[in-house]
Amino acid sequence: MAMKLVLAALLGLAASAHAADKVKVGFVSTLSGPNAALGVDIRDGFQLAVKLHGGKLGGLPVEVLVNDDQFKPDVGRQLFERLVKRDKVDFMTGVVFSNIMLAALPEAIDNQVIYISPNAAPSSIAGKDCNPLFFAASWPNDAYHEAAGAFANQRSLKNVYLLAPNYQAGKDSLAGFKRTFKGEIAGETYSQLGQLDYAAELAQIRAARPQAVYVFLPGGMGINFIKQFVGAGLSKDTMLLLPGFSADQDIISAVGAPMAGLFNTAHWSPDLDNAANRRFVAEFQKEYKRLPTLYASQGYDTALLMDAAVRDAKGRVEDRQALRQALKAARFESVRGAFKFNTNQYPVQNYYVRTIGSDGKGGLVNKSFSDPILRAHGDAYVQQCNMPK
Repeated sequence: MAMKLVLAALLGLAASAHAADKVKVGFVSTLSGPNAALGVDIRDGFQLAVKLHGGKLGGLPVEVLVNDDQFKPDVGRQLFERLVKRDKVDFMTGVVFSNIMLAALPEAIDNQVIYISPNAAPSSIAGKDCNPLFFAASWPNDAYHEAAGAFANQRSLKNVYLLAPNYQAGKDSLAGFKRTFKGEIAGETYSQLGQLDYAAELAQIRAARPQAVYVFLPGGMGINFIKQFVGAGLSKDTMLLLPGFSADQDIISAVGAPMAGLFNTAHWSPDLDNAANRRFVAEFQKEYKRLPTLYASQGYDTALLMDAAVRDAKGRVEDRQALRQALKAARFESVRGAFKFNTNQYPVQNYYVRTIGSDGKGGLVNKSFSDPILRAHGDAYVQQCNMPK
């Protein structure tokens, strides 16, 4: 019934749609606290793309209303409500964490505003709760971890200890790893979201004596865990395997030398050799005086996707159905290379193994292996999605 109501509303909006004179984007992200670097990078990537397009999306002037959710689901929901009801935005985007997005997303959906996720993409929305107004411009929550499980098999690992925060993305992450990994799970622990002290978890890992530890700990959580893991001497005998965002440039800069040689999985790397990525990396460094992260690349691509959709919908942003069809076509040059949407409006794309090595200037940087570990990979939930055309 809910899907039918959404479609009926979309058709109603289409009937009176006309070319707009500007595009309004509501941007809500975590911009303060220990995990602020993630939201800041998404924001900076998004705003760089807008700047490079002359302050326009699809040829129309754009107004981006940036807000900080403070890492609080209730604040995120309130900001979404204000932006869609009072400010009448055409798109919503920006959220980093799945728990915040799941709390806030109904405000956009119920008011017929398209949400394009530059990061959080939980399994439930990929499957039975898919919605024509939700697009993931990043990756399904499970995908990096499915790639890591495949890499663990390739490395002939027989047992791995798993650690993630106790929220939806954490649960999806470990489910993804277990979906592809063929060995034994030596232990599985869910820590508190936002936790920064891992003494108890490190004691459990030491007792389990696994060949490797796989952790999903974004932002400040990952920085603290890696420092404590190395400080406890566990890195001498235990391989540390990471998803890309737990080994990204912000983490490398904060942790330093202990990151050298670590492996991680991602859909993007600063060294991917395509014209869009070369331009993005160069322009980001020029604008912000630092290397971009995965999060920055996702914010940038989100803006490019919006630009293409507004262009292909001929500026009729009030025609949600035309805008949705233009988004589904995804006619833009992604920094990750080949990109398309699956029927559930989640990406089908390549995933790579990256290793952290010297940048030749005294620093460390991610470098990708040339062949994807997973090629043109979708998600495990698409068959559960009954998405209308």
